[in-house]
Amino acid sequence: MTYQETLAYLYNSAPLFQHIGKAAYKEGLENTLALDEYFGHPHKKFRSIHVAGTNGKGSCSHTLAAILQSAGYRVGLYTSPHLVDFRERIRINGIPVSQDFVIDFVEKHRSFFEPLHPSFFELTTAMAFHYFACQQVDVAVIEVGLGGRLDCTNIIHPDLCLITNISFDHVQFLGNTLEKIAGEKAGIIKPSVPIVIGETTPETKSVFQHKAAEVNAPIIFAEEEHLLTDIFQDEDGKYTYQTSSLKDLKGELGGFCQKKNTNTLLSAIHQLEKLNYHISETDIRNGFAHVCELTGLMGRWQKLSEHPTVICDTGHNVGGIQYIVKQLSCQKYKQLRIVIGMVNDKDITGVLAMLPKNAIYYFTQASVQRALPADKVKELAIP
Repeated sequence: MTYQETLAYLYNSAPLFQHIGKAAYKEGLENTLALDEYFGHPHKKFRSIHVAGTNGKGSCSHTLAAILQSAGYRVGLYTSPHLVDFRERIRINGIPVSQDFVIDFVEKHRSFFEPLHPSFFELTTAMAFHYFACQQVDVAVIEVGLGGRLDCTNIIHPDLCLITNISFDHVQFLGNTLEKIAGEKAGIIKPSVPIVIGETTPETKSVFQHKAAEVNAPIIFAEEEHLLTDIFQDEDGKYTYQTSSLKDLKGELGGFCQKKNTNTLLSAIHQLEKLNYHISETDIRNGFAHVCELTGLMGRWQKLSEHPTVICDTGHNVGGIQYIVKQLSCQKYKQLRIVIGMVNDKDITGVLAMLPKNAIYYFTQASVQRALPADKVKELAIP
């Protein structure tokens, strides 16, 4: 099989949530546990950090990986979805898994996993854990795919758990209240494993406290530590994060959402230091300043060009869009043009209601079954 043939096999034989939505979701960990046993429990062969949350978990996962890389660790990074190439999902020190490994994984092991009929995410999680074990990473940063409690990444026993925030997304799976969603995310909290919570609401804080107490997990609320005081953009386009402990940090990621993310990350790093991770101030500064270069992160208030200014952002729910709109309100421009596409299981009217009215809109759609047709997005936007 060629690499493209292998990808076609994966996309066509394993249900892919990003393409078809709910039909690809498999509740329960039976397949994950079967795959884990078949590969010899690879997740037990490396240390790990588990990251969940509605928004910000991608930025936090990549930045943690960048900081750990800067500290000299061999770091696995498993995130989803990918933007351009499947191999973005599985990286070691920023380098994507090789095409040959992906091909060999399918060719050598399909006779075992085909009878299981695993989902795409179940299969790629097994691939990632197997790859990290084969490559002998020191630590892997593992991003939850959906929810937490029943997510197939939730077989790991990490050194640290991190939940960025809770807002409404994937309500058809996780529940239609913040308490229910928080309950699913809190499913990653493990006995005696420290858990850092980035943001809370009155509805979610007690959920986390109850779960942590139930399993005797130390719980840290990052927003109560006030480690970050402000964020602003410099003339060179970089961002300065004003912190209480490290003075000014230069960051590569922009947008108001990074204020919350950075505070969460600083709290997480403090916990890792308590767990005997050797991370210097220089490592922290380098990780924040070069996260995209070190890990390949894309799509977070990413400037694609200067003349004209073109910004790309992957925000896709009300919680994410509110930060994009706030950021747009601070930009100077003669004419704002917005290219937007949606999928059919999001709060479409909620997102559209937040977008600025003083823009020219171009409605588009992704080449996946789950995409909402562009003309339908336009119809909802212009009733």
